[in-house]
Amino acid sequence: MEQPNGVATETDQKNISGQDSDRIPKPDPRPDLEQIQLQDNTAAIDEKQNGESANGLNKSKKSVSWSEELVMESPTPRSMPSDDRGSNPYVAYSPAPSDNSSSFNIKNTMESVKGVLGRWGKKVGEATKKAEDLAGNTWQHLKTGPSLADAALGRIAQGTKVLAEGGYDKIFRQTFETVPEEQLQNSFACYLSTSAGPVMGVLYVSTAKLAFCSDNPLSYKAEDKTEWSYYKVVIPLHQLKAINPSSSRTNPSERYVQTISVDNHEFWFMGFLNYTGAVNCLQEALQARNLV
Repeated sequence: MEQPNGVATETDQKNISGQDSDRIPKPDPRPDLEQIQLQDNTAAIDEKQNGESANGLNKSKKSVSWSEELVMESPTPRSMPSDDRGSNPYVAYSPAPSDNSSSFNIKNTMESVKGVLGRWGKKVGEATKKAEDLAGNTWQHLKTGPSLADAALGRIAQGTKVLAEGGYDKIFRQTFETVPEEQLQNSFACYLSTSAGPVMGVLYVSTAKLAFCSDNPLSYKAEDKTEWSYYKVVIPLHQLKAINPSSSRTNPSERYVQTISVDNHEFWFMGFLNYTGAVNCLQEALQARNLV
């Protein structure tokens, strides 16, 4: 019996399935894995959302309450853990100072810092002023001589002589006649004004006199010969009448000290390396003379 058109017989179906079995693609296992992972991720997201919503509900239910220890004026100090001290060698405790201690007083601390900085600034200012004065006095000292180079070399030679002789006190006693009880108070490098020009030397102030001696010998004529001699000035304190510091009107850096004896002899000293110290020392010597 003939089969209707369009209906495949069992034999035909077998042939078709045999011919096309190789053409049908095999199922890929990866979609199943992706689907499993997607399900896991979806479950995790759901759990997270559920947790957040639960936390939100818990937060909304929280209430604020103050501890009794926090509202007390003087809370009881809590004890330190005792276990850490024995088990951890890097943990140590030291007693804290009381609240009334000066270390906790910020105002006192700031005042102390201000005081220290103020004193330090004052000392720095004084040191700077002294350095400026010394620099200015040194420059003026070197300019006072007829030659800047000769003045510098003269100061170096004088310093070498002082070291070799053992100090100004020994030079003073070797250069001038002294009495046993006489003591050298101070010495100052300077110039003595003379008719021949400024003479570089050292002014000594002792308990008995003012004495000046030139660093180098000066030449003078004796008949037909040229002689050399150190220039010296000695004024006993009981013969000292006045000490007058002054400066040039046209050049204030040029400062002088006028000494006047009781018989009105005047001596002008200039170019001091330590002008302020020299003036103070000379005035003190004059006051000591007046007290005698």
